[in-house]
Amino acid sequence: MTDLSPQPFDPDLLAPSDGWDRVTLVLSVLAVDPAGLGGLWLRARVGPARDAVLAALPHLPLPHRRLHPGLTDEALYGGLDLSATLATGRPVRTPGLLAQPSALVLTMAERCPAGMAARLAQALDSPRHCLVALDEAAEAGEGLPAALSDRLGLFLALDELPLGLPVLDPQALAHARAALPLLRPSAKAAGTLTRIAVALGIDSPRAVLSALRAARALAALRGHRGVRREDLATAAELVFAHRATRLPQAEAPPPPPAPEPQAQTQPQEGLTPPDDLIVEAVRAALPADLLDHLAAARAARTAKGATGSGEVRAGNRRGRPLPARPGRPSAEKRLDLVATLRAAVPWQALRRQSAPERLLHLRPGDLRIKRQEEKSDRLLVFAVDASGSSALARFGEAKGAVELLLARAYARRDHVALIVFRGPQAELVLPPTRSLVQVKRRLAGVPGGGGTPLAGALQLAEAVALRARGRGLSPVVALLTDGRANIALDGTPGRARAEVEAAQAARSLRAQGFPAVVIDTAARPQDGLRVLAAGMGATYLALPRADAARLSLALEAALA
Repeated sequence: MTDLSPQPFDPDLLAPSDGWDRVTLVLSVLAVDPAGLGGLWLRARVGPARDAVLAALPHLPLPHRRLHPGLTDEALYGGLDLSATLATGRPVRTPGLLAQPSALVLTMAERCPAGMAARLAQALDSPRHCLVALDEAAEAGEGLPAALSDRLGLFLALDELPLGLPVLDPQALAHARAALPLLRPSAKAAGTLTRIAVALGIDSPRAVLSALRAARALAALRGHRGVRREDLATAAELVFAHRATRLPQAEAPPPPPAPEPQAQTQPQEGLTPPDDLIVEAVRAALPADLLDHLAAARAARTAKGATGSGEVRAGNRRGRPLPARPGRPSAEKRLDLVATLRAAVPWQALRRQSAPERLLHLRPGDLRIKRQEEKSDRLLVFAVDASGSSALARFGEAKGAVELLLARAYARRDHVALIVFRGPQAELVLPPTRSLVQVKRRLAGVPGGGGTPLAGALQLAEAVALRARGRGLSPVVALLTDGRANIALDGTPGRARAEVEAAQAARSLRAQGFPAVVIDTAARPQDGLRVLAAGMGATYLALPRADAARLSLALEAALA
């Protein structure tokens, strides 16, 4: 039964919990109904804070199973025990990690491939498992596959928290689990949460279902006889805040006109005043830079050809192993002997009936070939305008943005190269490297002033990218400039000739198929630079008054 009767408004009931109090609340809700909520998306670096949260997971009423992104289907679902099968002469299967209900802890969840994410999502769709995804991504918007983030009801980010410790009460959790089956949110509660989800731009029905389950768990923890409005408010805050795609309206819509007598039963549009109070509670929990993250994400979606990770190639010689596939071995395809034997063993008893003298019967359909996924490292080729037309303040912000982005690239083990163009020519001041110390030192020593040899910068960027591709890297070009090319390739001044040569260099870069992004740092967006970006096949972003943090965020989103 759900109690949605009007109640006096108490700001403390709707105020978001901060710090470790919030962590304790989230873990308590998860411990009451882990399978119903799907699990927890935990964004945190490896450290004491994450260890403290993981130490509280034994309060979940499920056995723990630790996973990593490279697990095979056999490890998840079970498979044939080859040695036992050959010894006994009959198929002997080993159970997989998903055979029994369990709390799955996925390490390095941001690296989880799409195939494994889909398999785990299918397992979460049955109310037997819960998943704790340990996301070590550096920034919001990175990492966790959508198939998993949509199914995990709760979210925690620990990077901003001081050291602390969540304290859970086992007795209170046991009482809450016992009371949980007696609590049933009403259709009115579901309607309230649905309207709030719409106001926040959340279009996933799983979010509303997760919020309803979280409200039930909260009511059980608080000893309520029914799901109250404060339970809905806290549940909406915990489940909706990290999923919001827009800010709710600051003001409530005007009240609708009084309905006619015969229309008394028709539903009215808009949020009712109590719903607005819950929306304000969720608004208080939204990230302060929500709009910036959303704008950067939209820019990333418009990127054509940009890729944030190295190129993935299916090969047969090296890389991460993939499941074997039926096929005939050849010079390019190696036989997977173990997989072949696994395919043949179940049929041995039947095949021996026709030829009992043979110890092992193999058929062409049993043959399996090895498959491996090779993922090349990414190289970020930065071409930064240090000319006089790029004012000192904007050039300083551009250097700061590159340094911030390079720090994140270092955390992901990307390679970086830095080209600075000013005066008569462009210069490769930093060949491809993974040394953050060198990057900072070279950036600090780059002066500004002089002409803008844009064509030379693009040609040099193409040459660096071609050499990197030959070494197995996946190059991405990022150009930061105000677009006022005035130095030709031979070093002589002349705007008309310089612009023609820059357009030719842009088309040549596009012909090589390199993903690229162009950041226009001019005080006013330049139409010429927009045309140049189109010639490069690059994403164009105009950020005339952006600081280093916004520049780096936009660059990172466009290259994601």
